[in-house]
Amino acid sequence: MKTFNKSMVAALVLATTAMGAQASSWENESKDAWIDGKAETVLLMNTNLNNFDINTDVKNGKVVLTGKVDSDLDKELAEELVLSLDGVTSVDNELTVVKNADTKNKKMKSDSTESGLTDAKITTVITTRFLFNSEVGGTDIDVDTDKGVVKLSGTVGSDAEKQLAVKIAKNAEDVRDVVDNLTIVAE
Repeated sequence: MKTFNKSMVAALVLATTAMGAQASSWENESKDAWIDGKAETVLLMNTNLNNFDINTDVKNGKVVLTGKVDSDLDKELAEELVLSLDGVTSVDNELTVVKNADTKNKKMKSDSTESGLTDAKITTVITTRFLFNSEVGGTDIDVDTDKGVVKLSGTVGSDAEKQLAVKIAKNAEDVRDVVDNLTIVAE
């Protein structure tokens, strides 16, 4: 009888361990699917990118971007947008820049056009980070960028939310300065 009990306990321990491993695997797959959905959504919401030419694949929080984009700026923008999502540990950007025939025949873009595109990228990245951050009321904050200087205006619910919004803006790539015109409105 003791041998039977020991055998039964051993079988239960093995079964529990196996079930735990399966549950952990299922949790990781669910989290990856959730991240993949968020990545697809953020790319789809961005009007500067053609989401139908960008594919995402997620494994253990690492996102792999494949497909094609029209410019290096679009490639960087896609990476920044995905990297800003909660749960993303890293981004392997394998996007290919494909210039169409019209682009190849045109002269290099002027500095003002390039600056405008960079400003648009900065505004898009910061706005997206606000929308996906549960601590910041992203729909109540306006983001305007001119030559790398970000101007934040609108309302926030607390000083802590204001400080976080400014910090998020300052941490975005290519930002030279942040002008804080946010107003605190108690909720």
